[in-house]
Amino acid sequence: MKFLLHTYGCQMNVRDAETVAALLEAVGHVQVGSEAEADAIIINTCSVRGKAEDKALGKARLLCFEKRNRQLIVGIMGCMAQRLGESIFDSVRGLDFIVGSRRHGSVPQLLARVAAGETQIADLGEAGEVTAIPHVHLDGTHAAFVTILLGCNRRCAYCIVPDVRGPEYSRPAAEIIAEVRQLAARGVREVTLLGQSVMNYGRANAVGIDVSAPSAFSEPLPRLLEAVAAVPGILRIRFTSGHPSGCTDELVRAVRDIPQICAHLHLPVQSGSDRILALMRRGYGRADYLDAIARLRVARPGFAITSDVIIGFPGETTEDFEATRSLMEEAAFENTFIFKYSPRPGTPAADLPETVDAEEKMRRNQILLIDQDRCGQAINEARIGQTVEVLADGPSLRNASRWAGRTSGNMIVIFENRADARVAPGDLVSVTITRAKPQTLYGELKTPSGLTPC
Repeated sequence: MKFLLHTYGCQMNVRDAETVAALLEAVGHVQVGSEAEADAIIINTCSVRGKAEDKALGKARLLCFEKRNRQLIVGIMGCMAQRLGESIFDSVRGLDFIVGSRRHGSVPQLLARVAAGETQIADLGEAGEVTAIPHVHLDGTHAAFVTILLGCNRRCAYCIVPDVRGPEYSRPAAEIIAEVRQLAARGVREVTLLGQSVMNYGRANAVGIDVSAPSAFSEPLPRLLEAVAAVPGILRIRFTSGHPSGCTDELVRAVRDIPQICAHLHLPVQSGSDRILALMRRGYGRADYLDAIARLRVARPGFAITSDVIIGFPGETTEDFEATRSLMEEAAFENTFIFKYSPRPGTPAADLPETVDAEEKMRRNQILLIDQDRCGQAINEARIGQTVEVLADGPSLRNASRWAGRTSGNMIVIFENRADARVAPGDLVSVTITRAKPQTLYGELKTPSGLTPC
């Protein structure tokens, strides 16, 4: 059977989609690149914002309408399936199956059941179960996601993730290290350790890190980072998403002392207003956040910070919004993902009266986008003339004659892959920066010398 996966949402969803693809390929199915080729299409969904759910439901309805003209299996997996449950069958007529956020390992069996004639199958399980989650990967990649923490315990006022992803569960360290070793043996050079609140790794349950082994650290996440760095062949380590409370002295020291850790962290701030942060139940204030990123940058000069910001949260005033603008200016983010507040059913914030209308949300959104572009342009123009180390990914999506890669600081770099250089995906190359845009650097391929951390 030929299958296609449509994925919405975060890197955890991307990782879940890869798991499903690997499981389906293992039993003989073939992944294809277009809907027209596919016999089965699975929509991997997100519930963080209403817009993401609307897109997924709209896509599912269109695909089910197409079933009038051809044989096609359509399924929905992930957070939206977990949140809405079997009611999805009422809103998407013709849908064949739904799979919960921690039940995606059952997709091959569900496809077989639908092919045998069953329909409207639901496998939701419990949002908190951990035994049904396989951790398999597709071959042929040089960078991989590795899930280390499932679920979230933070209960931010606006967030539905704890309801659809379940409570926190940290995978055993030995299991993670075995997975990383297997990936390294298959040519993976960069791993990104994933968790909804990744710096909580090891806080909710024992993770089995060998405490008898010599270590410079006592906290679970720094110890895990140290162990991953010791795996032969792993050149770069990332971890996401972060929380200011996780920027402990040990974590900062790990960033400083473990060379494989990349010089970048995605650290959502959400607001620059202490009043709004308290309403959001984020567990820190403006000063705490700025202190966390300052300590990271002292430990690792040039350390890049990216962030998330929500605008239009209930009660946000003009003064609160200006506080967010000033924090963004002070923090000097490499990039910021800006979202208009979207109430999620069942969250505490959903009970708060909305005080910012759609037009004002859009206005504030545009202001922050302009601010961020100005900041990103200034940061990147300062890099012109520097020679940076880039992990080559392959041909650029927009221009196949040029190649793309990322710096340790997670900046995209576009460069010409000269015929004499013979650069392959996964190679570390030196690129001298010649031109800059707010989110992209352009440069010329050089010999590996005189590198500037970036």
